[in-house]
Amino acid sequence: MGYDVHITRKENWFDEEGPSISLEEWISLVGADPGMLLEGFAEAATPSGEKIRVESEGLSVWTAYSGHGKDGNMAWFDLRAGCVVVKNPDEEILKKMYEIARRLGAKVQGDDGEVYGSDGNLDDFPLNRDPAGPRKPWWKFW
Repeated sequence: MGYDVHITRKENWFDEEGPSISLEEWISLVGADPGMLLEGFAEAATPSGEKIRVESEGLSVWTAYSGHGKDGNMAWFDLRAGCVVVKNPDEEILKKMYEIARRLGAKVQGDDGEVYGSDGNLDDFPLNRDPAGPRKPWWKFW
């Protein structure tokens, strides 16, 4: 399944309302970045050899990624619902996401609402801190 991290202008990436990143501005940004390539599709082979193909107008690949092509590894960036989404990014990809977010006037936010900074780690934004102190893990009911 994986964990998605989003470049978003919305307060929370999952909000239905709020400022979105348009396909036109995403295409323009990718076109201006020599390390990015607008592909519009991604293909991969499963361990059994079956081909999987995903198509999306905003699907782009970061070709300057140090892991690009190694063992089939690719850094895919996909524009979906007004946000740019990357699945399971490592620290290097998170840094690239932050760079892109700055150019778009956006932020980098994980599935759980945490915000990432320029170093690829959780940023020191109030969103990442609970003023009441640490909470119990979600699975502890008592």
